[in-house]
Amino acid sequence: MLHFLYLITYVFLNTIQPSSVEGIWITQDDETGQKKSEVLLYQENGKLYGKILKLLLPGDQGKLCGECKGENKNKPIEGLIIVNDLVLEDGSWEEGTILDPKSGKVYDCYLTLEAEDKLKVRGFLGFSILGRTQNWIRK
Repeated sequence: MLHFLYLITYVFLNTIQPSSVEGIWITQDDETGQKKSEVLLYQENGKLYGKILKLLLPGDQGKLCGECKGENKNKPIEGLIIVNDLVLEDGSWEEGTILDPKSGKVYDCYLTLEAEDKLKVRGFLGFSILGRTQNWIRK
């Protein structure tokens, strides 16, 4: 009987899927906590991407990515894909990049779902310790 309970527990625990990070998230300034934008996270070909749907601060609406390089230079920030090529590894989305439209800089990135409605977003240069973290809230 004990073996049967272990088997049922094992099957149950291994069929539980972690909650999806896909959906609309509210970004917050990591210093002020002010809500800044709505980002749609979505999967395409097994990788995770994120697009800015809407800028929430009235002064930011209609802004262009003037500091961006390459194809994003002077594109509207709304509609810009800022999260690129993340792959799921051990419950976190890793090995991709995130673009900061304010500075135009691209950082290495990983995302971890902290709770059903809280996403930890870490951008860094080279080493995870050299970066900053934002908490995004599910809309």
